[in-house]
Amino acid sequence: MRKDSLDGFGAMVLLGITLLLAANQIIVKEVNSGLQPVFFAGLRSVLATGFVTLWLICKGRAPNPARQDVGPGLLVGTVFAVEFLALFMALDLTTVGRASVIFYSMPVWFALMAHFGLPGQRITRLKAAGLALSFAGTALAILSGATAGGQGSLAGDLFALVAALGWAGTAYLARATSLAKAGPEMQLWWMVLVSGPLLLLVAPAFGPLIREVEPIHWAGLIFQASVVVAGGFIGWLWLLSVYPVATVASFSFLTPVFAIGLGHFIFGEPVSVSLLGSVALVAVGIVLINRRA
Repeated sequence: MRKDSLDGFGAMVLLGITLLLAANQIIVKEVNSGLQPVFFAGLRSVLATGFVTLWLICKGRAPNPARQDVGPGLLVGTVFAVEFLALFMALDLTTVGRASVIFYSMPVWFALMAHFGLPGQRITRLKAAGLALSFAGTALAILSGATAGGQGSLAGDLFALVAALGWAGTAYLARATSLAKAGPEMQLWWMVLVSGPLLLLVAPAFGPLIREVEPIHWAGLIFQASVVVAGGFIGWLWLLSVYPVATVASFSFLTPVFAIGLGHFIFGEPVSVSLLGSVALVAVGIVLINRRA
């Protein structure tokens, strides 16, 4: 049942998922120390396929993809694979805070794609202002890499940017193709089903698959596949299906804020003035992009 505004329950769920997605960045960086990032991403998608399939079966909607969805499903799964290859590599090479700020610039790139490919998604003056601010914040985060206390890297920042473009691409394909009628859970099913084998196939090109793996890394992998993907992602899609999209999307800027704090307290990552300026610019830009004219 659609609602016109965010109520107390929705606000609690939204805050919880936002915190989960921020903690997700911490978990990825920690597991990367035991498992090679691309191999880790592939294993996560393979396991998540099982969890998402089980979820659909429990809801009485066992996966039965329509013929017209096969092409778009393979395409969205491939883009999803690129997205998480880039994100996991970014978290391996740069700080959690920087990767998160750049990754959550996704609404900028989605708005540009939607302007040219989706009806009723033209860029207004208000959206243009938001795009400019978010773009400036993303550029500032990348260009200020030299001040990251030796923990950041240009390569990691660029991987995060590719991940943001990939995220925008999956969101665009989910709305612009026949997958729009399949529903968010089947969209996620296609994403993890296709991305798992692709990521495992290319993983050897990124180095040894196993680093210094410990039980905590396997636990992190299972947590990622079950709670984060099959729980957090489906929860986020549920919020978008019940509450106003603009309201939910505008709260996405809280994730990099939480990620910066967690990265600082857990990994001792520096929090520079430029990084805080970047997240402020991206956050204000996201709010303007998703605000009704």
